[in-house]
Amino acid sequence: MQINEERLNEFMGKLVGDMGAAMSAALVVLGDRLGLYRALAEGPATSQEVAKRAGTAERYTREWLVAQAAAGYVQYDPAAERYSVSPEQAFAFAEEGSPAFVPGAFQIISSMFRDEPKIAEAFRSGRGVGWHEHDAALFHGTERFFRPGYAANLIDKWIPALDRVREKLERGAKVADVGCGHGASTIIMAKAFPRSSFVGFDSHESSIERANAAAREAGVAQQTRFEVAPAKSFPGQDYDFVTFFDCLHDMGDPVGAARHVRETLAPDGTWMIVEPMANDRIEQNLNPVGRIFYSASTMICTPASLSQEVGLGLGAQAGEARLKEVVTSAGFSRFRRATETPFNMVLEARL
Repeated sequence: MQINEERLNEFMGKLVGDMGAAMSAALVVLGDRLGLYRALAEGPATSQEVAKRAGTAERYTREWLVAQAAAGYVQYDPAAERYSVSPEQAFAFAEEGSPAFVPGAFQIISSMFRDEPKIAEAFRSGRGVGWHEHDAALFHGTERFFRPGYAANLIDKWIPALDRVREKLERGAKVADVGCGHGASTIIMAKAFPRSSFVGFDSHESSIERANAAAREAGVAQQTRFEVAPAKSFPGQDYDFVTFFDCLHDMGDPVGAARHVRETLAPDGTWMIVEPMANDRIEQNLNPVGRIFYSASTMICTPASLSQEVGLGLGAQAGEARLKEVVTSAGFSRFRRATETPFNMVLEARL
């Protein structure tokens, strides 16, 4: 085997960057858990001052700060020996409600490492790994990662892009949010449209418990409830609006789920399907966003689908054409991409 030294050095440089990023992921989770980013957001500080604000030991805090500075996640002023975060860094790390808040994504990454032995066994056996079998960091991280994007886009951009849906919700509509998880999407809609009624369904019992608690905390429990139910058999009829947020590709039988949506929709109802952004061909997805979604799909989405009946295994990068096949094969005659973001495509299906 002949090795091109220049190409090898270039490749090793990439690997060094990836190793640093992987190791930094654990430090992001740590900084978020301990409130270190929030302490930095209060203003420039020495390691002693950051530790005092966060209630942590200075020596550990100092090492964390240096590592974060080396990663480019915080700033360091050598003359003053002080650390700080720029407004943009604070927006991403310290402001839970911001549309750029990222610690939830790093929680998901941490769960992937913890679940690696289960996934390795699934590789050997071909069996799936159900959502409920993952580390709890996945459930909490998923809510914290997706909620900012939903809060930034759902009410002002995604729903208005659908045909006459906003008007129905303002008048008072019957809504089912399927695969709702902790209920972030459901609660955002309920707060925006107080005349409508909402029910969230998910097969994961502990997520439904958390969603009901979150509805009470948000003050929308009167118009919102959450129930444990599968996508292929959730109860109710004549829904004006059914939503699937980043979950259709996780289902073992997405065609069966689509048929059930068709059966439960009102004649003029709308199904909104939010899915990870993807092009239709593999080579079109070999980019930073595709890298994230293919990795998550390997460890989370595809194992979830393979753990269920049928086990179609669409994966998180199925693409619009494949999703259209799933939806139209269930009897929907109208299907279109209503809008998109760099991370999501918003699809509209009608009877």
